[in-house]
Amino acid sequence: MNPHPPHHEPDAPRDLVGIGIGPFNLSLAALAQPLTALDAVFYEQRPAFGWHPGLLIDGATIQVPFLADLVTLADPASDWTFLNYLKARERLFPFYFAERFHIQRAEYDAYCRWVAEHLPGLHFSHQVDAVRFNPERDVFEVDFTQLDSDGEAEALGRTYTKNIVLGIGTEPYVPEPLKPLVDAPGVPVIHATDYLAHRQSLLAADHITVVGSGQSGAEVFLDLLRNRPTGREQLHWIGRTEAFAPMEYSKLGLEHFTPDYTRYFHALSESVRDRLGTTQWQLHRGIDAGTITAIHDELYRRTLHGGWPDAVLTPGVRVRTAGRIATTKIELHLEHLQQGTRSRLTTDAVVLATGHRERPLDRILAGLDPYMRRDSRERPRVDEHFRLVLDSSVTGADCHIHVQNAERHTHGVGTPDLGLAAWRSATILNTVTGKDAYPLPTRTAFTTFGLEDRLPQIPPARRAPVLTPLVEGR
Repeated sequence: MNPHPPHHEPDAPRDLVGIGIGPFNLSLAALAQPLTALDAVFYEQRPAFGWHPGLLIDGATIQVPFLADLVTLADPASDWTFLNYLKARERLFPFYFAERFHIQRAEYDAYCRWVAEHLPGLHFSHQVDAVRFNPERDVFEVDFTQLDSDGEAEALGRTYTKNIVLGIGTEPYVPEPLKPLVDAPGVPVIHATDYLAHRQSLLAADHITVVGSGQSGAEVFLDLLRNRPTGREQLHWIGRTEAFAPMEYSKLGLEHFTPDYTRYFHALSESVRDRLGTTQWQLHRGIDAGTITAIHDELYRRTLHGGWPDAVLTPGVRVRTAGRIATTKIELHLEHLQQGTRSRLTTDAVVLATGHRERPLDRILAGLDPYMRRDSRERPRVDEHFRLVLDSSVTGADCHIHVQNAERHTHGVGTPDLGLAAWRSATILNTVTGKDAYPLPTRTAFTTFGLEDRLPQIPPARRAPVLTPLVEGR
């Protein structure tokens, strides 16, 4: 390992600045570390690395094999593999005998924290405030604030760079009908992201409702169920999907999470990509079959001495409106999407397992808005190298902004998947360095997704004038 980053002159432009240090930019930093000629630095507002700490429920596993760590699928000989983490902690033999292909979330978080604590060039407690393009110097300016241990401003700084990689992650999503409850003080309505911090107070509530039929909803419901008294569970679990459905985990189905499918998806027309995005929910929003089995086993165990558990599981339900009754109760107005029926549910606490949404890039890139090129729905265009499509006055200066986990509308269902992290990071580094720093496979799936290979969709503003525009849907 090389603990010393390249020497950097204060006003000299860096090769790369990463904004945000979640798993994806941590993957990029880990793969960038051996490239000693690359001057890269990463900023993160939080004081330390943390991966969904509120969902590190005991026994919950990540939904990809351990080989989908930060680096292995691009460089299995890297110092930063999960196996090398186990070796450094003298846990390699216990892991070998455990025979676990899917590791616990808490262990994945610990592995990432180990990498973050040892990598150079990572600056936590640094809040990026603005990004601008300086046409006189042909560089991006990145303004940041260094924070103290209390999260208060301590110092201001600026750095310059030719390349930026945004890895600002996602934020909890709260449906409109439930936002008033979340904003109201004293009402026990929390997002699943904060579940563990509120777990004890939730367990003390008389009746608890879990909203959301994906993996996090299933894990929260299972944990609550296991810790409620038999016969007095008083749990409700509802979700909009037509069933508490298993995640698509067939071998050929998993090939939707390959570089081959990502390239295929990117070359489709915008309208086709948008239509596919609404039909593939079971590839990434279903429930792990093992979690479903554990829930059923726990419910069945509670029938062994007669009677049924006081737990109601109802899919195909949406929350129309919600309100408070006095100061301690919550009333949810429900609608069954297939029956067309409506009812009211009174509960003492609500856990919103309603997922996450990509953080809007406009917040941090407001200064670059005149340079950004957008699609018909005003979303940023992203090219095949994960670069935002910017005005030629910027890209002509060899300045680029790459994105991580912000391109589902252009790159498909695998965008937030940990299994594609190392490949995407390697693609970005190969593009930034202009070299084949990480040779990548030309084929990754047995499935051939189209009848012909298509070139990536190039936005109109960047097509050569002699090319004939592509026909919609072809």
